[in-house]
Amino acid sequence: MFVIIVGGGKTGSQLAFQLVQEGHKVKLIEDRASILERLKDELPEGVVFEGDGSSPSILEAAGIKQANVLAAVTGEDETNLVVTSLARFEFGVPRTIARVNNPKNAWLFDKEMGVDVALNQSEILSHLIAEEMSLGDMMTLLKLRKGEFSIVEEKVHPQSVVVNKNLREIKLPPQCVFVAVIRKGQLIVPTGDTVIQPVDEIIALVHQKHVVELADILSQPD
Repeated sequence: MFVIIVGGGKTGSQLAFQLVQEGHKVKLIEDRASILERLKDELPEGVVFEGDGSSPSILEAAGIKQANVLAAVTGEDETNLVVTSLARFEFGVPRTIARVNNPKNAWLFDKEMGVDVALNQSEILSHLIAEEMSLGDMMTLLKLRKGEFSIVEEKVHPQSVVVNKNLREIKLPPQCVFVAVIRKGQLIVPTGDTVIQPVDEIIALVHQKHVVELADILSQPD
């Protein structure tokens, strides 16, 4: 996958580093001299591209016509919107991601402005805090399809209603499936005959609407 990143601050540089480590082709566009010097020390040769990422000619020179994804992660919302609009409407990049710095501007970051995914850090943080408060010990490991589904992990409480029942007997919430059971350090791929034991660690795939229901059946009854 070929990813173009506009903005070489801490977010952009870390993103570029991780993508390079995973074997992706990356171009990181930055025009600030002080930042460029640091980036060239941190990233492999050929990754850093000097120029103004909101300039169509610079984007084209960086290879945007071949890019699969563009991520605009500068510290300026106006710049990020200009970059994603150019990427989508001028160059037809299939996937665009934009960082939202000021939560008051979040309403602007939509498909009409060429943004597929808006990364609103304050909103993400507030959702995570709300989840932790509402779900007790349940941990969200991964979100899929823009947060519609989650892979979660929770330890079965000894008094949970699922203890000593096999999966066939357990009425799971809609759009929920147990992916794995971790028991005494061993991974078990569950079947209908798998009996859930106290303090088993359950890894499940669940629709966001039913996360609380799942947490309820694995936790201590009220």
